[in-house]
Amino acid sequence: MYPVKRGKHKIFIGMAPGVGKTYRMLEEAQALKEEGTDVVIGLLETHGRKETADKAAGLEIVPRQQIARGGLTLTEMDTDAILKRCLSTSRYGSTPQLVLVDELAHTNVPGSPREKRYEDVEVILAAGIDVYSTMNVQHLESLNDVVAKITSVVVRERVPDRILKEADEVVVVDVTPETLQERLMEGKIYAPQKIQQSLDNFFQRRNLIALRELALREVADNVEEEAIPGVNATTPNGQFCNIHERVLVCVSTYPQSLQLLRRGARLANYMNAPLYVVFVANPEHFLTKEESLHIDTCEKLCKEFAGTFIRVTSSDIGTAIAQVAEQYRITQIVIGESQRSRWQILLKGSLTHKLVRLLKNIDLHIIATEKTPPARR
Repeated sequence: MYPVKRGKHKIFIGMAPGVGKTYRMLEEAQALKEEGTDVVIGLLETHGRKETADKAAGLEIVPRQQIARGGLTLTEMDTDAILKRCLSTSRYGSTPQLVLVDELAHTNVPGSPREKRYEDVEVILAAGIDVYSTMNVQHLESLNDVVAKITSVVVRERVPDRILKEADEVVVVDVTPETLQERLMEGKIYAPQKIQQSLDNFFQRRNLIALRELALREVADNVEEEAIPGVNATTPNGQFCNIHERVLVCVSTYPQSLQLLRRGARLANYMNAPLYVVFVANPEHFLTKEESLHIDTCEKLCKEFAGTFIRVTSSDIGTAIAQVAEQYRITQIVIGESQRSRWQILLKGSLTHKLVRLLKNIDLHIIATEKTPPARR
């Protein structure tokens, strides 16, 4: 029987081919081998890159499985051979074991025991063996449509999002778009006859910038999701550590709220952040028909901006907003300037002052809204 404890999975992810994922994986594996870890290569794709092949020197390679297909002999990773080798050599010992598997999104040759390489990796992990693997961000299932829109390339080989989320560690191997284009032109990624075609298509600078942002953001999302439930979610001051910006616009029954909402939506768009809009209804104040229609208009406009509209009932507006901000992990709050007179502010205080006292590590934007000029007599 296999050990109950599942192996640990570390994924090296990048924005495109050539960033150095495989090299980085091999580099870390060599260091672990020197420390006594039993390291084997389950599947390595050097793509003719000498630096990558040199970095693999000295590491044991499990021979690939030979598969006859249409008169040809094709090769795939031999998962059974990997299990046999690892479990027979140190199953009863204490030596850590690590298998290196390149190109996680690869589709296996028809007739293989499993359709996808990531499924082979899951079998290895289930046997209690650690795995290092590599993939590019465009192969992530949920990003398929986004990548196609950015690059005009439909990626056929994809990895379910759960594989990334279940990984014990995800490392972004990052270089600038300019560095990656230099590597391409130097012949370090593709053969010379493919260089110009790649520069004109997938490896355009604007594509690489967008893919790089996707890779960095995807890992940041995973870090934030893992941090929220546990003690690591907070800073030494006890505050939540938010990686992404989130904008909250506070609307009211005043007509200027629509103007405020539009400003908040522009801020969210600029920050590439999700938009939230909150309306705090005072239970002691019955909304008129006109006021109700106004709030409904705010909600409709919020949805047009792809935002989330939140209705809260409370007689303490400041506290209610602060609670919403904590619940949705808001980083930016947008409010309008006070509509109260100076005497009212002196007697009852202002919402702005209360929010400043209640909110920690949240930026507060006070927007000057246009006021309706008084009617002439």
